[in-house]
Amino acid sequence: NSGSSASLKYIYYDGDSWSNPEIIVSGGVSLGNYLSFALDSNNKPHVVYSDVTSLKYINKVGPSWSAAEIIETGVAEDVGDYNSLAIDSNDKAHISYYGDFYLTYATNASGTWVTTVADQSGYTGQYSSIAIDSKDKVHISYWDSLNSDLRYATNASGTWVTDIIDSHDVMGKY
Repeated sequence: NSGSSASLKYIYYDGDSWSNPEIIVSGGVSLGNYLSFALDSNNKPHVVYSDVTSLKYINKVGPSWSAAEIIETGVAEDVGDYNSLAIDSNDKAHISYYGDFYLTYATNASGTWVTTVADQSGYTGQYSSIAIDSKDKVHISYWDSLNSDLRYATNASGTWVTDIIDSHDVMGKY
């Protein structure tokens, strides 16, 4: 929803009909850019979005939505863009995003938000897609805009390992 009174809304289908829209967050011209959504094991929604200068996270706790938590505020205007959200087996959030020109990863698995640059090559992390495996290890595909490559990053070994998946023409975008 754009304009000076923009709002981010949540609506769901219960099997018979659509719910009334719930306003999650309101205000701000660029509210809800690069939105990602996931359900946890209790079917509770989690939402991540960029508001141009920061990456924010909200989730539904009982009947109410939590206050928007700022995960990262960046130097560049595009921090939090191209984000992707996954929920692990403990219902903790894992997020990949483009943060100040790098593929960045954030999680609240420890109880507080921790962010890490997963690929320090620079100009990497656009169009990211994150997945969590059965051992709660993170796997991310993303685009390297400097070299036009499809790349992959994982922390399955305990440290971030990156690899080029495809480097033919413009691979990995979208």
